[in-house]
This record gives sequence, C-alpha cells and structure tokens, in this order.
Amino acid sequence: MKVYGFQLSFRMDAETSADITTHVQDQVRASGIREGFVVLFAQGSTCALSTMEFEPGLRKDILDAMERVAPSDIDYAHHRTWNDGNGRSHVRATVIGPSLTVPITKGRLDLGTWQQIVLFNFDIHPRERVVIGKVFGEP
Repeated sequence: MKVYGFQLSFRMDAETSADITTHVQDQVRASGIREGFVVLFAQGSTCALSTMEFEPGLRKDILDAMERVAPSDIDYAHHRTWNDGNGRSHVRATVIGPSLTVPITKGRLDLGTWQQIVLFNFDIHPRERVVIGKVFGEP
C-alpha cells in the first residue's frame, strides 16, 4: 500500500465555510493512488470538516442550526477560563468534528453528485486553517 501526505492552508473569515473539494481531488491526483481512501484532519479546536451540498441556502441553514445547538448569546464556562468569547465556536466544532474519510475509486473522490468536502471556521475571528491529509491505497 502506498501512502501520500499533504497539507492545505486556507485563510478564512470568522464563522464561514469553504468548499475544499477541488483542492483535495488535486492532491489525490498528485498521489497517483487509484483505489483507496483519503483521511483529512482539520487542525484547530474551532474548525471542523464535513460533507454537504455547498450552496448558499444550506450554508445559512447550517449556521442557523449551529446557533440553535450552541447559541451566541449565552455564557460558556470556556469564557471564564480564557476570556476569549469563543465558547460557542469550540462547541460547534466539536459537534461536527475535525476529521473525514472519503473513498477513492479510479483516482476520483467517491462523493455524491451534490456532495462537497467543506471546511468550517467556527471561530469568531478570521483564522488561517490547516487541513492535513493522507491518501492511502494502490496505484
């Protein structure tokens, strides 16, 4: 089995998301792996990775859902620990999670027609976000 590693960096505004599918597919292509899988990990405790249909309505729906899960206008114990005001950001990122695995078939990500790989920056500040990737499989 072959293993290929990569790192992607994205400058992101506060509380936004980005479609990173093309970037990941480019790395899969560069790996030369035709059958296998890619594992992705978002570094940072206020960011997350998932898949979704990356369209404006659903992007708003996700943010609205996260507001119901971890509201902006309540006090978090994290605020008392660090006094940085981003307790909701940590909770939201934890709910979605930092990692994702996608199968690869014939050198392509096995995503559904309307499914993209999405990186979320839930922090209340702009951040440089790093995604670490490992492609595993056979050429």
